[in-house]
Amino acid sequence: MHRTSLALVAISALFMSTHARAQTYDPNYPVCMQIYGQVGYFDCRYASLEQCKFLAVGRSASCVVNPYFAQAKPARRSRRAN
Repeated sequence: MHRTSLALVAISALFMSTHARAQTYDPNYPVCMQIYGQVGYFDCRYASLEQCKFLAVGRSASCVVNPYFAQAKPARRSRRAN
């Protein structure tokens, strides 16, 4: 019984020692570069796929459309009573 609880504590400590980082997308840019590696991440600061692909040459990365891009919304016209 004691060994089982000690093993559970050790396993719990192992899982808690690794830091989980939430993935965030910058909604201001339409294109993200997905960088692969030991610590993969998204770099969302590109105005076009062409710009991203140009800067991804030679890297372990690919370019993707940002699913959270907040497109510019048309300005609302104000209604004035005449």
